Amino acid sequence: MSYHLVVPAEQAGMELDEFLCRSFPLYSKRFLRRLVRNGGVLVDGARVQPSQRLHRDDVVSVEIDEDQAEPAPPPAPAGELTVLYEDADILAVDKPADLAVEPDRWDATRPSLVGALHALAGNVGEGDLSGRFRPRLVHRLDKDTSGAVLVAKTIEAERALRCAFDEGQVRKVYLALVEGEHPLPDGAEERLELPLASDRRRGGLVVVSEAGKPACTLVAVEQRFRGYTLLRCQPLTGRTHQLRVHLAAAGFPLVVDPLYGRRRSFSLSEFKLDYRPKPGRVETPLIERLTLHALRLEFPALGNAGRPVVVEAPLPRDFQRVLKQLSKVRVWRARRA
Repeated sequence: MSYHLVVPAEQAGMELDEFLCRSFPLYSKRFLRRLVRNGGVLVDGARVQPSQRLHRDDVVSVEIDEDQAEPAPPPAPAGELTVLYEDADILAVDKPADLAVEPDRWDATRPSLVGALHALAGNVGEGDLSGRFRPRLVHRLDKDTSGAVLVAKTIEAERALRCAFDEGQVRKVYLALVEGEHPLPDGAEERLELPLASDRRRGGLVVVSEAGKPACTLVAVEQRFRGYTLLRCQPLTGRTHQLRVHLAAAGFPLVVDPLYGRRRSFSLSEFKLDYRPKPGRVETPLIERLTLHALRLEFPALGNAGRPVVVEAPLPRDFQRVLKQLSKVRVWRARRA
């Protein structure tokens, strides 16, 4: 199968073999390095060495014969994945928070969604990909974001889904708990069109910049609380950290976001006025990860000319717990005229 990958700004300066390991986590580094030396990998059309350092917007062309590849299934988490939808071509799963999508580049023993997918497919032995299918991720979620993830089960399905993403046929909806009382009227929708670029001062982060790539997010109010708002967000583009940066730039950062907000966790004592700690006990935060959840996916069923498939991932317990407590003590009520 042929791949043509454009090097993003945050991966500029990375050696080619490391870039390939991140892009193709199912294959061993030994196999990928040999592929480079044999001319199966080109950078801007030229043969290079595995240690070649990449530049922003380099095009890395990769030709992989999957029958000759050396797979390296990464470890899976202890618990099983919840399957939201499955047919002969496509799988949708509910990714828990605190689970990275891809294997850790520094610690291969850490569980990942990729490892969980292989366990789900029956690919559990070292180098064994003889299970029901070989999972192929077609989009990503941040490690601390929970919710629905779409997976292709065949090469043909991967190509079709990537095309569907490019053509805007896949609709993603998120729930985001943010700081502040959003003034948007019920039933109305706000369009955030803010170009995004890599932050040159802080590696791996993103900023709003006129020199960046176009990015668009639709925002609507789902539920109101005193001091906080639950927003329904639909990204129309797929930029890195798009929702987190757009919401923060609009003045409504996620309640928990250590990079673009001001908290690493959220506790009851922060909003309950008469909160009294239990003697001798340290307060346990209500939630200790991003207050962002991938709620819904709508995508075309391959070979089906009918309605698109719609799947929803239920809110995890920690997110439900926060909303329940906010509803008790900080419910928003319209002020009388």
